[in-house]
Amino acid sequence: MPNAPYIALDSTGPGAVDGRQIRALTFQSVRLEYLRQVLSEVDLAPAGSRALVVGSGRGLLAQGLARLGFEVVATDPSPTATALAQKADDGLGVTYLTSSAETLDLPDDSFDLVYCADTLEITERHNAVLAEAARVLRPGGAFVYDTVNRTPLSRLIYLGAFQAIPGTRIMPPGRYAAHRLRRPTEVALALAQVGLTTKDVTAFKPRNVQSLVRATHGRRRGTLTDEQLPGLVAMVLTPKASPLVTYLGYAIHAA
Repeated sequence: MPNAPYIALDSTGPGAVDGRQIRALTFQSVRLEYLRQVLSEVDLAPAGSRALVVGSGRGLLAQGLARLGFEVVATDPSPTATALAQKADDGLGVTYLTSSAETLDLPDDSFDLVYCADTLEITERHNAVLAEAARVLRPGGAFVYDTVNRTPLSRLIYLGAFQAIPGTRIMPPGRYAAHRLRRPTEVALALAQVGLTTKDVTAFKPRNVQSLVRATHGRRRGTLTDEQLPGLVAMVLTPKASPLVTYLGYAIHAA
């Protein structure tokens, strides 16, 4: 059947189901909501400040930061994703680079804010990613991230539903593995080892799980577009809840 749905990351081809872009779109509003809270808590004004997005994909989060007023650099290991981000920039002036999160080709102490997205749950070199983020972050700067907890439910969703079960699969096999998922306490310990002090961890989840399942099924069948998914899934912060699947957090670089 022509244009039948198929899994292809960083692709705009007819029928391509790009789990990275789906994740970026559905996480965008909650990421920016959390970022605004962090900026208020650390008293950081976007105007005149520099931000780095690590794991930027097609640049959606980087473009959101640019609209807040940051001067933004965005890095991603995929040249295709970098090209797609440049094409979608729409005059926002973000600098897009193709670069591994583990070896950033950027100067020390050069950013006021570093956001790590779509990276900590897939890298085999977790500590290297954090060390590079700390290196390019100025003293007193904020490191913000979101990632996936290691729980029975997260394994069911990320290792099962999102990359193994045909009806809901949006990622290629092997994108996620249990040993790459980390608990908040493990991330906090790794952050401390590179000079970053954890200040907060906040869970987030879809407002309605049934809507998430229906949206994923619809996207796999090709009856829904990527752009329809954020309104259907509606991610919300749950700051008082234990993170059963996904969570955001931030840390401050020791002066």
